[in-house]
Amino acid sequence: MKDQETPLTEDATLSVVLAGGGTAGHISPLLAIARALVTASPNARVVAVGTAAGMETRLVPAAGFRLETIERVPMPRRPGIDLLKLPVRLVRAVQQALKIVDAARADVVVGVGGYVSTPLYLAARIRRVPVVIHEANAHPGLANRLGARIAHTVAVAFKGTGLPGEQWVGMPMRPEISTLDRAAQRAEARAELGLDPVRPTLIVTGGSSGAASINRAVAAAAQKVVEADNRVQVLHITGRGKQVTGTDGALLTTGNYRQIEYVDRMENVYAAADLLLARAGAATVCEVAAVGLPAVFVPLPHGNGEQRRNAAELVAAGGALMVEDRQLSAEWLLSEALPLVQDAERLESMSMAAAPLGVRDADERMAKLIIDAAGGRS
Repeated sequence: MKDQETPLTEDATLSVVLAGGGTAGHISPLLAIARALVTASPNARVVAVGTAAGMETRLVPAAGFRLETIERVPMPRRPGIDLLKLPVRLVRAVQQALKIVDAARADVVVGVGGYVSTPLYLAARIRRVPVVIHEANAHPGLANRLGARIAHTVAVAFKGTGLPGEQWVGMPMRPEISTLDRAAQRAEARAELGLDPVRPTLIVTGGSSGAASINRAVAAAAQKVVEADNRVQVLHITGRGKQVTGTDGALLTTGNYRQIEYVDRMENVYAAADLLLARAGAATVCEVAAVGLPAVFVPLPHGNGEQRRNAAELVAAGGALMVEDRQLSAEWLLSEALPLVQDAERLESMSMAAAPLGVRDADERMAKLIIDAAGGRS
């Protein structure tokens, strides 16, 4: 059994188990933390833990890290059959997690939330291995609310989550984004995205799966965008399988409006855009703040309101605008978004307002907290 008070020696190999998966919102910071750990401690052994059905089965090995899987244990929020099955599922998942922690001889367990994290937190508690948590959202998820009660260190992307002992570190992100110089890379990014190099540019995205209400509003405005002002160009990232067609069934493309389903490298979007219109996912909010990109956020209209909370501080600081999903329309885009994307002075003011909230070294901060929690130094 490992004693969390036993420090690592100078030449010891740091062993870290990273738990999280299911969505890009969990996997992206997990991989950013993993890379920063290897940079800070080159001999570190890093094992990621996810489920067999999540995006991590593709993304983690592609990033060069080992992946172990355990069973998915959703936490039911109301009475039902899943609640009755929870104890058996949780015990089985904790047993699987214990095997991973033991095999890795883990010095520290790090969780970024999601279904897979709770069994790892409990396994770490049983083995007296310190736990470090990173919470990406302004409104913490259930797994991290539970895990924070036993954690050695609680790190957050947004201030004021309410988690005990929280330390604000920001959002760990890929170096291609955290080191982005928008002005220097604008011309190349616009060329890669097929955009005019000089026109004021609005880029719209609803995420990898798209957002139906955003797509409807942009599609309704597309023809009017061309008629209203040919100086502006709009790139509409619709989401996979969400292409927008006209009344004739053909792909809608009108002059300075064009659409694509997906962009692999979001740093190109951030460099190419003068203004971004997007959902207020935690990663998006933190990334646009870090790179100083003015944004209009359209929070998800359902759920626990976490997206509204994610964007609240940046909006209050003047670095972004917020429009409710029900208020987003072709008329709003024409009357508000198009004038804004042409207002260079206001955009520069928004970019400057975001600077104090943008964190570019959250991955390095997390690596230090993890190494400290493990009791050693890289």
